Amino acid sequence: MGKQYDEAKQAWQQKLTKAQERFPERKDSFVNSSELEIDALYLPKQEALEEDYIEKLGFPGQYPYTRGIQPGMYRSRFWTMRQYAGFGSAKETNNRFRYLLDQGQTGLSVAFDLPTQIGYDSDDPMAEGEVGKVGVAIDSLEDMETLLEGIPLDKVSTSMTINAPASVLLCMYIAVAEKQGVPKEKITGTIQNDILKEYIARGTYIYPPKPSMRLITNIFEYCAKEVPKFNTISVSGYHIREAGSTAVQEVAFTLANGIAYVKAAIESGLDVDQFAPRLAFFFNAHNNFFEEAAKFRAARRIWAKIMKEKFNAKDEKSLRLRFHTQTGGSTLTAQQPDNNIVRVALQALSAVLGGTQSLHTNSRDEALALPTEESARIALRTQQIIAHESGVADTVDPLAGSYFIEDMTDQIEKEVWAYIDRIDEMGGAVQAVEDGYMQREIHQAAYEAQKRIESKEDIIVGLNEFQLEEELQADLLKVDEQLEKNQVKQVQKVRSNRNQSEVEDKLDALKQAAKDDHVNLMPFILDAVRSYATVGEICNVLRDEFGEFTGA
Repeated sequence: MGKQYDEAKQAWQQKLTKAQERFPERKDSFVNSSELEIDALYLPKQEALEEDYIEKLGFPGQYPYTRGIQPGMYRSRFWTMRQYAGFGSAKETNNRFRYLLDQGQTGLSVAFDLPTQIGYDSDDPMAEGEVGKVGVAIDSLEDMETLLEGIPLDKVSTSMTINAPASVLLCMYIAVAEKQGVPKEKITGTIQNDILKEYIARGTYIYPPKPSMRLITNIFEYCAKEVPKFNTISVSGYHIREAGSTAVQEVAFTLANGIAYVKAAIESGLDVDQFAPRLAFFFNAHNNFFEEAAKFRAARRIWAKIMKEKFNAKDEKSLRLRFHTQTGGSTLTAQQPDNNIVRVALQALSAVLGGTQSLHTNSRDEALALPTEESARIALRTQQIIAHESGVADTVDPLAGSYFIEDMTDQIEKEVWAYIDRIDEMGGAVQAVEDGYMQREIHQAAYEAQKRIESKEDIIVGLNEFQLEEELQADLLKVDEQLEKNQVKQVQKVRSNRNQSEVEDKLDALKQAAKDDHVNLMPFILDAVRSYATVGEICNVLRDEFGEFTGA
């Protein structure tokens, strides 16, 4: 064990030195308020080493990545501070993006309105009353151009929370980059593109599972060749947790979905190391501080084992679970909303101590409405205070060695594997979704949690205990009702000004390509987007060919 430990430590030190050549440490020295030096990494005392230390924990930046995916983590650079934003029109959202970037945000994250998420244009009868309400309305390339106006896409990383029409919105992003003169090989960001969790927990699906998986693997294949720096999927546990799952279920069902995507890509002819380095994940951070930190550590270790042992990945980048975290929206209360600032701070800290790569902090008023600029600024400042004032970013994996954390990590891992094995026995995540298994498990967990709140077994401050008589807050953000009328006029104007015969040709080409399962649809969607075909028109072509999913 001594030799193995020494070799692993030396390998980590070499990796750290190499990483620091590219990303030097943020400071010449790290010290606390007592002028005591903070080491880069803390290790178990030699006499406390166990035989399975390397197998279970190892070193940061090394398999199994329990202690982090980078050898130096935040000593070189902080996580990406990526505030999720989108409301009303593309112009309004562009203004919010610029404001957040001016306040020190380091990445964009786009929320789309419900019609966009399910592939309807703003003038579709199905969109009535929902345009711009929970995110930005994007109907055509013109809206995407407005959304990203003045934002240099070769310098800013953008995350887009879009699933069923992910291929269309990604093509719009690529087309805007082209108009800016930015080659698609240089753009960076993430599309969520995780349709399985839509069937499980969220509901913004369009097509049945099989053609939806085809679109996802088409994106994997296309981006591996054409857009190599873009993360092609963010396998999302966030919405699974928001629907009421436990922390264990969140990790288990997310990784089971990840397995399904990897299998589908391999079956489509892709080599695992061709696409796996661009897989990303998206987790929730809830209130049970130590459980959340342990959850992130367990998830990294499990995914590394899955990729190494199940899929024989050789590239170490394929083994790393890179993830974004968002604090728990479902934990926020409309009662005493300022309490949410405290909740979000604790949740964000658990994500940082768990080794997240990027983070969104929810705003205090999100249980009541979309966040105001002031609330969004406080949420961003929460991250900045953690980064610059708390000292938790000055050493790698500061919670390691805690008996409690390590035991909790082991327990979570054991329970997650039990779920994954059960889902494998059912035939995998797609079959489990179609059978409604994961949905039932989440519903039961949510029911049990609600019972504990109602019986006051679990105390939610301000909700079921420590209550106050309150008046509704007046300074809430409201979306102007005129916006929908303006957006309808806008999409109709786009249709009247474009070359209609070109649009019809591009949509017909897409229709013919969709008939052949072996054809990659991304180039056809990109051509349609460039001609100013709308989201709804493109999705309707695919609806006609693929059908619509009506539920498990």
